[in-house]
Parts: sequence; structure tokens; C-alpha cells
Amino acid sequence: MVSHDNIKRLLNPKTLAVIGGREASEVIRQSRKMGFKGTIWAVNPKREELEGIKCFRSITDLPEAPDAAFVAVPRAPAVEVIGDLNRMGAGGAVCYTSGFSETSDGQAYHHTLLDKAGDLPVVGPNCYGLLNYLDGAALWPDHHGGVHVDKGVAIIAQSGNIGISLTMQERSLPLAYMISVGNQALLSISDYIDALCEDDRITAIGLHLEGVENISEFCRAVNKARSKGIPIVALKSGGSDIGAEIALSHTSTLAGSDELYSALFQRIGIARVRTLSEMVETLKLLHVAGPLSGNNISSLSCSGGDAALIADFGSQLGLGFNPIPDVQASQLRKQLGDKVSISNPFDYHTYIWGDIEEKTDCFTRVMQGGYDISLLVLDYPKSDLSEAHEWDIALDAMIAAQRNSGYQAAVLATLPENLPEKARSTLIRNNVVPLQGVEDGLKAISSAAWINARWKELANHKVSSTVEKFSKIENEIILLDEARAKSILGKQGIPIPISEMVSISEAGLTAEQIGFPVVVKAVSTELAHKTEAGGVALNLQNAEEVISAAERMAHLSDKVLVENMITDVVAEVIIGVTRDPQFGLSLVVGSGGIWVELLQDSIPLLLPISRDDVLSALKKLKLYRLLEGYRGQPAGDIDALIDVILSVADFALHNQKTLAEMDLNPVMVLPKGKGVVIADAMIRMAKEERVN
Repeated sequence: MVSHDNIKRLLNPKTLAVIGGREASEVIRQSRKMGFKGTIWAVNPKREELEGIKCFRSITDLPEAPDAAFVAVPRAPAVEVIGDLNRMGAGGAVCYTSGFSETSDGQAYHHTLLDKAGDLPVVGPNCYGLLNYLDGAALWPDHHGGVHVDKGVAIIAQSGNIGISLTMQERSLPLAYMISVGNQALLSISDYIDALCEDDRITAIGLHLEGVENISEFCRAVNKARSKGIPIVALKSGGSDIGAEIALSHTSTLAGSDELYSALFQRIGIARVRTLSEMVETLKLLHVAGPLSGNNISSLSCSGGDAALIADFGSQLGLGFNPIPDVQASQLRKQLGDKVSISNPFDYHTYIWGDIEEKTDCFTRVMQGGYDISLLVLDYPKSDLSEAHEWDIALDAMIAAQRNSGYQAAVLATLPENLPEKARSTLIRNNVVPLQGVEDGLKAISSAAWINARWKELANHKVSSTVEKFSKIENEIILLDEARAKSILGKQGIPIPISEMVSISEAGLTAEQIGFPVVVKAVSTELAHKTEAGGVALNLQNAEEVISAAERMAHLSDKVLVENMITDVVAEVIIGVTRDPQFGLSLVVGSGGIWVELLQDSIPLLLPISRDDVLSALKKLKLYRLLEGYRGQPAGDIDALIDVILSVADFALHNQKTLAEMDLNPVMVLPKGKGVVIADAMIRMAKEERVN
């Protein structure tokens, strides 16, 4: 078990050992450039010195165990060095060396590394290392663009090159840490989050990740960050669709692993972004302002074009533009005259351009409307065209308006390059958010508001903030026939139609006993999709129709399932269970019947789930308008549908060692008070295992 105290020593070292040649020399240069005030030791048996520092021949010759070591030697000696560091009680190490689990011949070295390291925290292997801009420690063998800060955001990246790029950003994002995690052989992203949460100087955490190995531990670490008020933003790459491997059910095609990551982030309150620039803008906003109290914004600009741009894109994101209240509107009308229309977004025209007092009064009055954040749209001219004095006045007016009103302000440039570094620094110093680019800036606002709203939901403990850990299936997986599948569901209290499996010759008599209209289906473990094979006949009104339909299915099976026909249906829903290599079992809920793949209207749900989780998911579906009663039609039995979804989730949890996949489609939602019925069911389970 890796020591948390040692991780702290590794992240904030007082003594540093570098082992190697060229890369080790670069670490020394970068540490000096960063102003590292601790002691640096160099280890290289073939050199007398590195960057003016006398070399020790072996790590064991050091005067004491270093807090952190940077190891940049070939993999065979690297694992020996790691072992020596572990035995001598070092704080931790960065293993820059590659050739471990990421290569075809590296597995043996990977396992040797794990054995030699013991409980020593090791970053990597196959990584760039870490940069601590708070304390001036640079275990990093390359150029980087960060500078010292007193507080800031930490970024954890699975790609060293992306880490370098993010340090080079010209967006004035204050970086506190950059950690390149590499293979995560010993330290996971969860470990880094856990350790960073202990540093009060961290304002937010950004993640660039391709995957998470231990979902449960990741949830625990993120929940700890939330408890300390540290928001997290994630850029997930490398999405894939497990439906390519398993094509027996609609569920598999709807619940790819990338969708499950979105569900994971939503569950635990991580804002997902899609680009690096969106990540930077979101982290910058969170650093300056923290999670926003809501998504009601005001926008100020001296151009109708800018106002329309903000209105159009902000509305697409669901941002609110509440009207300017009457009191403030009256004051603005008196100040600016009849030619200026008072609205939100607000084009205040250029009558007061260059007047610091008038601008301050105007901006303050708008912000006194009580918005969660107010934007001043401002694009600076090129420095060789103008001294930009009047633009600086607008900047100062917005800073003063934030101070006067007590509400959060931001300055947004429509293009990223149109807000110069001097202006950004001035804004951050005065706790006003500098945002660069309309799309990224407004998405940042949306994410910051969503984080706060989700945190509030999680605080009431009615929604889930963890993910169940599942074991793997060992036995062979088989497809159950529909009769068997429905029998299992019925015993769990999940509503199924009145039905009976009989021989083809008995179908007519059985239908008369059940009562018309009925449905007849072929029964076979070889039929995952009966409709396409001609194995389903609906709305049969008499025995003759039943007998004829059953006989047409004789080539598919010698047994048929006769069921009462479900009528008076408000909506058809799919409820699925699928198994992912990382997430284990999860649910999918969406529009069912023939609309499953056409509409792609579905929501994945990780397990376990609460009633509030299910209701929240249903409300996100296009289908929900039907369930509520669309255009005068009867409302569906939403409570009964939620009950069934929860029962399916319980069934999945109780049979998690054997259940591979389930497809309940269509699930017939009847009018309110009349319940829900499972019209069709497909289940794949481990062979010869008892179902509880």
C-alpha cells in the first residue's frame, strides 16, 4: 500500500536525486530555472558531474534518502534503482524510462518493477514526470511554459506531450501542478487526486485521461475532492463502442464505454469537456470564481452583433438571460437615453465609450439585477494599431462594477487572441474572469453552473455518488429463450404478460383460454431477434389466426409462446443491462420498440441507482414528453416504470456473477395507475448457474 505521506514528499520534495545522463541534466536545469530551493544530488557511475553537480556512483551512496528521484536509465537498471530507493526509505520516484507494460516485451519488467517498488510511490513508468509550480520542483526533462504561482489548478495528464502543450497555453490559466502519469503502474489518477486534495492551494483539478482502471477508487477520490470544494474537469479521449463485439441486443449498441464514462462523470459531479481549449477556459473560470450559483447570465456589449452571438450560443447551451429588472432598467434608460433598448443581452451602444464613470455606473446597474455571472464582451485591437486606453477603461469599469454590485463579473473576447496577457492578468488579480472565445467561454460558464447544481444534488444523498465493483463471469455464457427469461423476471415481481409455452398444435386452445387478442412467438435459444426472422405474430383475434401463425413458425421452433396482447399503450421503452470490461454491469433506459436505434434516445445508468437517479434519467429522454401526456394524450404510469427499472437494477446486482446481458424491449407503459408490462425479454447468463 503506497504511503500518502510519501506521495506528499514526492509532490513537494526538499531533496531531489537525478539518475541518468541527458534527461537527468535537463531536470537539473529545469529545477534551477523554477527556483528549486532544496538539495539536488546527481547519480551517474560514468560521469564526474552533471550541470556542475558532482556525481555519486550509486543511489545507495547518497547521504540520505531523497524525497523524490528522477530515474532516466534503461529499464533493467531502472527497476534496480527503484528497488534501492524503496529499501532506503525515499519519498518517491518518477520513472521516465519506457519499455514496460506499454510494449510487447515489457510485461516481465512491469512485474519486476511492482515487486521492487513495494510501497514506494512511483510516477509512471513511461512518463514525463511532474511539475510543482507552487514550490519550484521540476521533475521534468523538457521545456515547459509554466511560472511560479501562489495557488492554482492541478492538471493530471495521461499524455506527456499534451501536458507540455497545456503548460504552454497563453490563456493565463494559473498552473499549480502538471503531472504526467504514464502507465500508472503504482500510482493511479485516483491517488493523485487524493493527494492533491490535501493541498489548500489547489483551486481546481483538470484530468486528461484515456481510461480509469479502478472505478470505485476513482469515485472515492472525486468524492473527497468535492467534500473539500475542489471542482474537477475531465477531457476523456479514446472512446470506444463495445457493441462491435456483442451484437445480440439493442442494449449493446446503445451503451458504449464512452457513454458510460459520461454517465460516470455526471454521477460524481465531474464536468466533461471535449477540447483542450474548453478545458483551459473552464478551469480558469473555476480558479477565479469557483462553481457558479446558477446559469442566469447577463451580457454587456457595445455591438448588437456581439449581443446576438452571445444570445444564440448561450441559448443553445441552456443558459438563462433573465430580463434586466424594472428598477435597473429605468435607471439605464435615464442614463443612456431613448435610443438604447434595454434588454439582456444588453447592447449599451458607444455613447459612453471612454467614460470610466458612466461605464462603471452602467455596468453596475446591470449587474445589480442579481445575475450569477455578468459578461462584458470586449475585443482588444492589435497592439501596433492602438494603445487601447479606452479598452482599458472598459476593463476597469467592469472590475469596479463587480466590486460595487457584489456579483461575479467576466470579460469575454469573441476570439481567443483578442484579450491580451496584460488585460488577463489585471482581471485575474481583481477576481474577474478573463474568457477567451465565445464557444469555450460560454461552455465554461455552463459547466461551472452545472457543477454547483450537481454538488447540491449529491449533498442531499438522494442520488448515487459511487459505482459498484463487479466480478468477472467465469463460465460459458448462453442465451435463454424468451419463456425462460420471462419466467425468471416474473419470479422477481417484474410484470410480464399472461403467457404459456406450448406445442404448435396446442396454440389455438391456449389462446382461447388466455383470451383474445393474443401474440404468438417462436421459442428458441437461437433466436435473439425473432421479429426479423418471422417469429412474432401480433394482435391475433381468433383461434384460426393463432393456429395459422404458429404453423408458419414451425421451421423456427417446435414450441411457441402464446401471450395476451398488451393494448392501451402510452409509450414503448427499452430497459437494458450490459456488461463493460471496466464498468461491469450498467443499465440503459430509452425509447423502445422500433424506435430504439432510429432515435438513439437513451441514457446509461451506472449501478447502484436510486429512485431520483432514474427519474432524472427519464426526464432527459425525448420520450418523457409522451410519458407526461403529449398533446392531450393520457400520461403514462411513470411511477410503475421507475419501480420496474429499480427491480431490474436489483436483479442485475443480485446476479452480477452470472448476468452478461439483458434486453427488455419493448416495455409497455400503460396509462397512469395501470402499470407497466414487459412485452419481450432477452437474457444472456452464465451456463448452468442458478438464478436467484
